[in-house]
Amino acid sequence: MSSEGESRFHMVDVSSLTSVHHGDPCDGPRRVMLRTDDGVRIEAVYEPPAASVTDTAVVVAHGFTGSADRPAVRRAARAFAERGAAVVTFSFRGHGGSGGRSTVGDREVLDLSAAVRWARELGHARVVTVGFSMGGSVVLRHAALERGTEGRVDAVAAVSAPARWYYRGTAPMRRLHWVVTRPTGRLVGRYGLRTRIDRRAWDPVPLSPVEAVPLIAPVPLLIVHGDQDAYFPLDHPRTLAAAGGGAAELWLEPGMGHAENAADEELLARLGDWLTRR
Repeated sequence: MSSEGESRFHMVDVSSLTSVHHGDPCDGPRRVMLRTDDGVRIEAVYEPPAASVTDTAVVVAHGFTGSADRPAVRRAARAFAERGAAVVTFSFRGHGGSGGRSTVGDREVLDLSAAVRWARELGHARVVTVGFSMGGSVVLRHAALERGTEGRVDAVAAVSAPARWYYRGTAPMRRLHWVVTRPTGRLVGRYGLRTRIDRRAWDPVPLSPVEAVPLIAPVPLLIVHGDQDAYFPLDHPRTLAAAGGGAAELWLEPGMGHAENAADEELLARLGDWLTRR
C-alpha cells in the first residue's frame, strides 16, 4: 500500500467532463469515470437536488467492501438528497466499477479528492464530505491535507471511523487484518467480498485519523459513532473528538452498530441537516 508524500496533491483534471448546472430540473443523475492524481479510474455518480434550497453538494465516502451502488450507500444518498443537497457518490479504488486496488485508507484520499473537485467543477460553491468506517478515516485525512487549497471542503462528518491504524482489539478487526494481509485473505476479499486489495504494506505509514483532526479546524467537524459498534469501541470517537480541542462535535448513537449499514433513517436525516445547514 505504497504512499507518496502526504503533501503531494494536485488538481485532478476533470475539465474534459461537461459541467452540469445543478439548478436545472431537466438534469438527472449522471455516472462518469474520474481519473485520480495517480492515474486510477474512479466511477462516480452525481445526483442533482430535487429542489434548489441549498448550494451544497454532499460527497459520500463508503466503507471497506462498499461501492457507489450498494443499497446502504444509495439509502444515505437519498436521505441527503431529501434535505435539498446534491449528492456525489463514488467507489473507492478496488471497489465496484473503479480501477486499481484498495490500499485500505491510504491512497483513497486521492479518490475522494477527485470526487470533491468534480463537485466543484459542477458549480457547487459549498462541498461537504461524509465518510463511513474506512471512508471516515479518509474524509478526516482529506480535510486536513486539503485545508486552504482548491480541494478544500466546507464541513466534514466521520461516521464509525477508527482513531488509529492497525487496531486489532475486536474480532471483526482481526478478521479484516487477515483479509488484508494474507494471500488467502485477499482471495476471499476479491471473490467473496468483491474487493481487490493491494498486497503491499504502507510505506510510509499515512497520517492517522487522530493526527489529522487537529489540522482540520476551522472547518466544522462532526464525529458520529454507535455505542454497539463491533469494530471500534467508544474510545475511538472520544479520542478523535478530544483531538479537536473542543472544536469537534460528537454524537454517540445509542443502539447503533457499524457504519452505513447501521445508520437508520432518523440518523441520516439528522446528518443531512448538519451537512447542509452547518
